[in-house]
Amino acid sequence: MTEASPLTRYQLAELGALLAEPARAAILLALMDGTTRPAGELAQIAGVSAATASAHLKRLLDGGLLSLHEQGRHRYFRLANDDVAAWLEGMALPHAARTAPIAAARDPALCRARTCYRHLAGQLGVALCEAWLERGWLHAGGDGMSLSPAAADALVQAGWQAAPTQQLLRLHGRSCLDWTERRLHLGGPLGVAITSAMLDAGWLRRVQRNRALLPTQDGLRRFAELGVRLDD
Repeated sequence: MTEASPLTRYQLAELGALLAEPARAAILLALMDGTTRPAGELAQIAGVSAATASAHLKRLLDGGLLSLHEQGRHRYFRLANDDVAAWLEGMALPHAARTAPIAAARDPALCRARTCYRHLAGQLGVALCEAWLERGWLHAGGDGMSLSPAAADALVQAGWQAAPTQQLLRLHGRSCLDWTERRLHLGGPLGVAITSAMLDAGWLRRVQRNRALLPTQDGLRRFAELGVRLDD
């Protein structure tokens, strides 16, 4: 799933087969928030037995969609990488074109702000990307998106520590097509680092039931100071 090694028709058919099983799809969706989960928990989420889940997890591992971390006797699974998450998020776009109004009405919080793997997506993610591109705080180049020194200075003025913020200048991100907004948000290592910092600063907080992120009152004020506004 990279430009260096494009998919063959057989690989694409195999990926389609991996997604065609509802239990495997449930496992992948559960890991879209960037968490690492044990097999037993994923079996419960998928509604299958431990043995059946084990078979599904092996197929997803063999297919390159999951990675495995073993700690003693315990086995933990997560999405293989950000590319897999972006691909899964993009797979929802054709479906969203038909059902987005229904999805938005069902869970507006998920559409407002959520994680796309480990970076910010939804209306807030799109608003941040567009506002910072317009201000010149984000630059799109051949190696992806990068943060400008002016943006780093603004984040420090907003309360972030200077040293970690300066480290953001060495990271690169990429544009990621948002499946509910059908516009771009910031992904890749830079998007992940910014989102993590916003969570640590208390601008956002996680929702346990799904991938939704809730902006706090302080967070909304900070976002507005940085040119990022959400429609009421």
